Amino acid sequence: MAKKFYVVWRGHKTGIFTDWPQTQAAVSGFSGAKYKAYPSREAAMAALKQGHAAALGATAKAASKPAANTASKPANTAALPDSEVAIYCDGACDPNPGQAGTGVALYRQGQAAELWYGLYNPMGTNNTAELNGLHQALLLAQQERQSGRSVTVLCDSMYAINCIKVWADGWQKRGWKRAGGEIQNLAQIQTIHALWQQLKHQVSLEHVKGHAGIEGNELADRMSVYAVTEKQPDFVALPTPFDLDEILAMRAG
Repeated sequence: MAKKFYVVWRGHKTGIFTDWPQTQAAVSGFSGAKYKAYPSREAAMAALKQGHAAALGATAKAASKPAANTASKPANTAALPDSEVAIYCDGACDPNPGQAGTGVALYRQGQAAELWYGLYNPMGTNNTAELNGLHQALLLAQQERQSGRSVTVLCDSMYAINCIKVWADGWQKRGWKRAGGEIQNLAQIQTIHALWQQLKHQVSLEHVKGHAGIEGNELADRMSVYAVTEKQPDFVALPTPFDLDEILAMRAG
């Protein structure tokens, strides 16, 4: 990935930084932080000297001009649903069973707005991690619906989707039993199914192909791996602002 140079005009520290973690530390939690990434040190130095108002103003002015032969929608629009909010969820486990974690990427109006990670389990499975992801995505969807926004949840695990949308109704009618024997992860499934029963007429739940270059799915994947790396037991939001390029360059699950 090409090296970036980050200019921070307003933050805990100011100047030019050459990696995202330092930049994030300089601006995270700082009210009114002003910063921007540039492809070269020369461009960053010129922008720093120019000042944030002039530099960002020039960028906004250039961005407002329509580019020839380009679509007006974001590059990943084809992979996004028509709803106002899209929530991608994923789980990671290595080995299986083994260290597991969960990640979620929430988009509003086609833009990545929130990234979540956590629920680390040193002895989890792929399926429990995926179910955790779907559960957290539905909880976020519930909050978004309370704000009046249309929501689609996208999950790359057909197991998790089928458990909640297809199989659980029959299992419940049979007293939470299945013909083939024990229902694995029953407590998880019961909890998520109860939530889905509340939301199924308000929220769309769709399958998305995993590891197919779909940005939201890839971000959720990176967050699930990050949950394992950090051994984060809670489900927490990644501090903003975040750099999508840096996150997508992280290890995939």
